[in-house]
Amino acid sequence: MRQLPLPTFFDPRNADQVWRVPYEKRASQALAWNEKHGLKSVAADRSRIWLLLVDTQNTFCLPDFELFVAGRSGRAAVDDTVRLCEFIYRNLGNISQITATLDTHMSIQIFHAIFLVDANGAHPAPYSQIDAADVRSGKWRFNPALAGPLDVSPEYGQEMLLHYVTQLESSGKYALTIWPYHAMLGGVGHALVSSVEEAIFFHSIARTAQTRFEVKGDHPFTENYSAIGPEVQTGPMGETLEQRNPKYVDTLQEMDALIVAGQAKSHCVAWTLADLLQDIRHMDASLARKIYLLEDCTSPVVVPGADFTHAADQAYAEFAEAGMHIVKSTDPIETWKDFPTP
Repeated sequence: MRQLPLPTFFDPRNADQVWRVPYEKRASQALAWNEKHGLKSVAADRSRIWLLLVDTQNTFCLPDFELFVAGRSGRAAVDDTVRLCEFIYRNLGNISQITATLDTHMSIQIFHAIFLVDANGAHPAPYSQIDAADVRSGKWRFNPALAGPLDVSPEYGQEMLLHYVTQLESSGKYALTIWPYHAMLGGVGHALVSSVEEAIFFHSIARTAQTRFEVKGDHPFTENYSAIGPEVQTGPMGETLEQRNPKYVDTLQEMDALIVAGQAKSHCVAWTLADLLQDIRHMDASLARKIYLLEDCTSPVVVPGADFTHAADQAYAEFAEAGMHIVKSTDPIETWKDFPTP
């Protein structure tokens, strides 16, 4: 369970920048790293350690992008990225599989401003909170100009909007938030942070391991904070919008440990873990003890007028009570409670 040194090409000062990963050069270095440190293919691992990276994308992790997770420090996601990359490099020989989720959006979606209009045809401002009373009163309604692009009637669009905000309220979830356009499919913001992409590519070559990528959040009528399932699964007529993904709990059963990091602690990370915990409780509550949360590689959303730090900490306390382990990336994994020997 030894920790490796950091490769000389890794520069933490680049963690807040976008740049092209030199794949061929890194692949050659990874093969040399494999030989120098006696790394084996993941197929030979005695214990299977799974690292899940939730939405480590430019849109959330870089200061100049749309939904930068600044936390209370003002640069939280950048510092998280540095620690995460260092963790991957130091534990290259211990990590068997890496999965990266990708929040994936298009312009016309229920949480973007273009989806709603007021009586004058104006759209809500970013970060507006839309509740059921706003829709019932007519303060905000479905934008009828979107009926054609979405292949629905204006009446269905309005029904869908009211149904959606009502479902959110009845389930006790956050109100519908109008987010700035972010993680746009095909755009730079959608891509993984360059430093993280480089680290997981290096791991893939050095350990002969195929990185897995999971897309979420591209349905126009529902949000997907969680990688496992949508916020609302059915439409106003009982039609299926999206279903929960059983892949995560199925993979957890196969693995000896799951390590989780990413952005944001208060939203996509917390809700992914909450959904996973729900699936675990339906299957085998003891599976929660396989999960390790890298608390110093994730941060909560803090924006003017909304600080989700307490909500994130409360969620993590509930995960710990359920059996998950809250750990730090800077601590050797052999010191983590009940961690399996790779």
